Amino acid sequence: MPKLLGVHYPKGTFMQNVLALLRSLPETSDATLAVGLVTFAVLLGMMLFYGFMPSATALWLPLYLVLAMATSLGAALWLSAINVQYRDVTHVMPFLIQVWLFATPIAYPSSLLGQPWRTLYGLNPMAGVVEGFRWALLGSGNAPGRMALVSFAIALVLLVSGAFYFRRMERRFADVI
Repeated sequence: MPKLLGVHYPKGTFMQNVLALLRSLPETSDATLAVGLVTFAVLLGMMLFYGFMPSATALWLPLYLVLAMATSLGAALWLSAINVQYRDVTHVMPFLIQVWLFATPIAYPSSLLGQPWRTLYGLNPMAGVVEGFRWALLGSGNAPGRMALVSFAIALVLLVSGAFYFRRMERRFADVI
């Protein structure tokens, strides 16, 4: 393409310039925040329509939203950097996402799990998010407390390590692509 435009770049420079502009591409996974806010507004509208008023625990929702965003951004940073290096990851990602979906208590409460499994289940950072949203919006169960703290710690590790790994691998993107 650059030769068609009459521009000549030394080998690799064009891709490095393109990558410099696209450095923040993994962060676009959190661009769905607008869709989430619209969905949340519809949820609040339905709650008001049916006469269900959220309690004061709803003030915890922004914290759980930030936790969900940190988890998704950390996973996006890791998977995008690995995907550039190993192209087969593209084929494995739908399977990983489906496993993560079933490992997250969306359709079932965590109270269905026995104690040895609940500890392992608590290592899923989205488990604390979903349980926190249930508690904050619906008032069901107890505050996720320890599970939310573990989710926060794991999401922080995922985000920081993903950012470091992405930055380290970023130098090689132009060579691999």
